[in-house]
Amino acid sequence: MYKQPTSCALSLALLGSPLIAQADFIEDSKLSLGLTNFYFNSDYRESGARQSKREEWAQGFLLKYESGFTEGPIGLGVDAIGMLGIKLDSSRDRINSGLLSADNDGNPQDDYSELGLTAKARVSNSTLRIGTLIPKIPTVLANESRLLPQTFRGAYVESKEIEGLTLDGGRLTHNSLRNDSSSEEMIVTGRAISGGRFTDQFDFAGVRYAWNKSLTTSYNYGHLEDNYKQHLVNVVHNLPLGDGALKSDLRYARSTDDGATNVDNTVWGAMFTYSLSGHAVSMAYQKVNGGTGFPTINGTDAFLVNYVMLSPDFANPGEKSWQARYSFDFAALGIPGLTFMTRYVRGDGFERAGSGAKEWERNSDIGYAFQSGALKNFAVRWRNGTYRSSGGNDIDQNRLILSYTLPIM
Repeated sequence: MYKQPTSCALSLALLGSPLIAQADFIEDSKLSLGLTNFYFNSDYRESGARQSKREEWAQGFLLKYESGFTEGPIGLGVDAIGMLGIKLDSSRDRINSGLLSADNDGNPQDDYSELGLTAKARVSNSTLRIGTLIPKIPTVLANESRLLPQTFRGAYVESKEIEGLTLDGGRLTHNSLRNDSSSEEMIVTGRAISGGRFTDQFDFAGVRYAWNKSLTTSYNYGHLEDNYKQHLVNVVHNLPLGDGALKSDLRYARSTDDGATNVDNTVWGAMFTYSLSGHAVSMAYQKVNGGTGFPTINGTDAFLVNYVMLSPDFANPGEKSWQARYSFDFAALGIPGLTFMTRYVRGDGFERAGSGAKEWERNSDIGYAFQSGALKNFAVRWRNGTYRSSGGNDIDQNRLILSYTLPIM
């Protein structure tokens, strides 16, 4: 894995410093080991795809350490993450599930691993992190949908000096995909986007303000050098309604080209969710304008209301899509840890191969996390998805995920 000399040197200096003897550094430290067993089966046999099936089984290990901060006006600390993915079952004709890496000959590798260090400093209510990052902000949503998470290298600062106001910003320089040990430069991906160039510079900034317990607004900006510029606006409002609550989530994104790309995209999206006694019913609508789809850094998720499981974003140029979703938390019936979700998304109004096209997707998700006893922190989840489209691949997919988190300290 690529290492930035500055961040590694700073992390090692912290590890060897007598400052770590401070009580807050040690007492606030956390160490955990996460184990994930992941089976993935995606069937394309009815659609004429070049690869009829993707089927792999793998075991993941994630060791995560987070220190506290040293005492004083400038608190210092260090975080570390170690990841290992091991092949349990795969073959040359069943790869590309996103669980495992492939070698230069197209064969699945037996394992892959990554080690990352992050130096951090805190002044008042502001924190700077330099090194390995797993960002979860609207402009950069690191992908965590497979065995191990996607990581980045860079610097990230977050400030909460004013109550209700959060400011953040930074620069990312390298990207390590969810199933790869290597770290590389970044490039744009998205529907109908061309001309992207690899770069080691993604600059981002954001502001989020909670006006009260019910209303939060945010603005985020991202610039992937030589690829695209992006502006994101989000409004979230919670309204008590009867015995339940209505949540409104409104999203707007405007993306333009930078350099040689053809990026030209505007997306409007809205999701409304009514929750009552463990039940949650959602309706969403999304409209895409412009000559291209929604741009993201390669490998990341998209901040869109109709970003789902198989055809993730429903963001073809000109596409209109709507979603109906239902979920239930069985804690309302006295079974905490058991959850269920199902949704249906349908899109149309776009072209594929020169003619009008439509697509739809149906997902179901059921999971149970043990709450106590010897199996506490052990969870089982099954995800099922079906995707159909005109002029594209038809997909039937199943994912079975067993996970266990062992708190060490």
